[in-house]
Amino acid sequence: MNILQELQKRILFCDGGMGSLLQEAGLKAGELPGTWNITHRSELVRIHRAYLEAGADIVTTNTFGVDRLKYNENTEYQLEPVIAAAVSNAKKAVSLSGRQAWIGLDMGPTGKLLKPLGDLDFEDAVDIYREVASVGAREGADFILIETMSDSYETKAAVLGAREACDLPVFVTVTFDERGKLLTGGNPASVVALLEGLGVDVLGMNCGLGPAQMRDILKEILAESSIPVMINPNAGLPRSENGRTVYDIDAEEFAEIMEEIVDMGARIVGGCCGTTPEHIRKVVSRCKNKLPAAVEKKNRTVVTSFAQAVEIGKSPVIIGERINPTGKSKFKQALRDHNLEYILQEGVTQQEHGAHILDVNVGLPEIDEPSMMEEVVRELQSIIDLPLQLDTSDPEAMERAMRIYNGKPLINSVNGKAESMKAIFPLVKKYGGVVVALCLDESGIPDTAEGRVSIAEKIYRTAAEYGIGPENILIDALCLTVSSDSRGALTTLETLRRVKDELGGKTVLGVSNISFGLPQREIINGAFFTMAMECGLSAAIINPNSEIMMRAYYSFRALMDLDPQCGEYISVYGGQTGVSAAGGVSSFAAGGGSAAGPGAETGDGGPESRLEASIEKGLREQAAAAVKELLGAKDALDIINGQMIPALDRVGKGFEKGTLFLPQLLMSAEAARAAFDIIKESMAASGVKQEKRGTIILATVKGDIHDIGKNIVKVLLENYSYEVLDLGKDVPPELIVETAVERHVPLVGLSALMTTTVPSMEETIRQLRIKAPWAKVMVGGAVLTQEYADTMGADRYCRDAMASVGYAEEVFG
Repeated sequence: MNILQELQKRILFCDGGMGSLLQEAGLKAGELPGTWNITHRSELVRIHRAYLEAGADIVTTNTFGVDRLKYNENTEYQLEPVIAAAVSNAKKAVSLSGRQAWIGLDMGPTGKLLKPLGDLDFEDAVDIYREVASVGAREGADFILIETMSDSYETKAAVLGAREACDLPVFVTVTFDERGKLLTGGNPASVVALLEGLGVDVLGMNCGLGPAQMRDILKEILAESSIPVMINPNAGLPRSENGRTVYDIDAEEFAEIMEEIVDMGARIVGGCCGTTPEHIRKVVSRCKNKLPAAVEKKNRTVVTSFAQAVEIGKSPVIIGERINPTGKSKFKQALRDHNLEYILQEGVTQQEHGAHILDVNVGLPEIDEPSMMEEVVRELQSIIDLPLQLDTSDPEAMERAMRIYNGKPLINSVNGKAESMKAIFPLVKKYGGVVVALCLDESGIPDTAEGRVSIAEKIYRTAAEYGIGPENILIDALCLTVSSDSRGALTTLETLRRVKDELGGKTVLGVSNISFGLPQREIINGAFFTMAMECGLSAAIINPNSEIMMRAYYSFRALMDLDPQCGEYISVYGGQTGVSAAGGVSSFAAGGGSAAGPGAETGDGGPESRLEASIEKGLREQAAAAVKELLGAKDALDIINGQMIPALDRVGKGFEKGTLFLPQLLMSAEAARAAFDIIKESMAASGVKQEKRGTIILATVKGDIHDIGKNIVKVLLENYSYEVLDLGKDVPPELIVETAVERHVPLVGLSALMTTTVPSMEETIRQLRIKAPWAKVMVGGAVLTQEYADTMGADRYCRDAMASVGYAEEVFG
């Protein structure tokens, strides 16, 4: 029976940890676990069988981290034989157990960050996962399990790779920290929307946390998810005892909490690091007779970026319209000149003025729109955490943008023409998204609300044939200028009301179209915007830099009880000092901004403020230009200490508070690096040598090739003027110690992602204490905790990159 059919009937039980059991069986520190699929087949069969006999319905192949980056023509064992042996071992265990069970092909992270933050191309990542899934499906796996994912972008690549390789069900579990955040900033709402949009069959979380720490995050997942949820926690928190990794929750306590998790609504439960067949046996004993909670469709209209979700429907949503060449000569020239900084600044300004989503349209006849669209989307997502609306009539540009988009986008647009729906709906089905649906068809734009509602109904029906629900459609009622059609506004408003009341749908409008050809257009726009919101408008494509439009928005929310205690209204307008000539607020207070347009925030106050703002926003070219201007008037070290380091400190504090996320942190570091490069050139030309604040060794320990964390720390430390000796990944303890002794290095940073490689970290620390006792040691990685670091003898556990910078400041003063 298909696993999805069985899942509809009862709770299913997954197996538990593999790495810790392989270590107990003799896996050496730094040895690649996947090689045991071939060299120790009987041990793998024994472990799988132990889980099956404990009551597990699912066994996962020993292929976590098995991909071409680690197994290829240059390694002792090649990729395909390792995967084939893994599936064969699992199949043999199932056969010997005599039980009905399903085999999940385990695919984990590559250990690399994807471009533009890292060096792995998105399509290369898709291909890596496609290759593994193809072999696993061919060898007889029952479903694909993508697990321990901490980056939404890599997760998308893995899902696409699996879907393009085979037609097996796809399950995905991600790893949240204790704040409910992915490494790159995603939260439960954004992750659920992304994965449901991509069409996965089961979603959930694993690793990183114990079952008790997962409960609150599970509540958020269950509130969002319309598909079954899978939970595989660690056996609590890890620590080291006599060179072995042990966990603080025994099988009985684990099972007790897992029973609560099943009662909350999880449909598949198992374990991750530190769990054993005994943990699974206890969970099965407690939960095998429980009836599964119903999986309810949530019908939420949600678009996401890598870091946040925006729900459309509860309160009007602002879609910033400024990244669009229509009627904007400067923007057109920026596109022709490939001036991406201008485009990025448009995005930054709109975010600062209150936009929730940014429209992105780069269509000009004389440019390569598909390539430009793809590049602009990547660049915007590297510095801005708002969701984007992909706005193009070019099908190639649309697919390329949807494919590389990090999240679930808003798509502009489809219409009632058969040709349009045939082109767009398959893209929405494959990549996920909420699509703007224009109320026009082969007959044109109806003059009546009745005609437009009829087209909306047709679009809903056709979308359903592709498996796209009405929650993923925004009906554009269309507004035509009242200067040529005096009843145009009335028809649009009636259409809005009827879509909401009769169809239960969500709506969107390009509001400013209503005033085309009229003087003082904002006066009409503001009044019409308020009327449209009263009629049920869900999302408005407007200029958020316009005071009139934003006054209408904040006032409407306050008057309609959508702004508790008028909190947002007060935060925006509470600091007003006067009234403009038009009768409006003269300036926006906190959160409101001004209506000055691009460059308002980064352009005022001179080059000092421009440099700081450019670093904080991740604008590389503007940071470089500002520092060039400053070098004529200020000493280089004064610029570093007076503007650059304080700006980086503010970004770091935002990261620690969770208001900024890893992509923004790294792009700020890149902007600072661009400025530093200019300073270095200037100092070199004048014969001045830049002083380093100290020397630090960084290394990913023996046996571990996951170097994301190490590379992030390196970027930040270098921006704080430290000399970093990056020894790379899979580094033996002897090389680290030798380097520390040779250079008399005061601080060593060690990273490990996998439980199986932590003994290498402990051995490195042991050798450092003997041969380089002066060296302080900081450690980090997904499997570590403060207690774990203490038991290994590390001086500091750094939970993230900024904590590493903070500890370096302590060590070097």
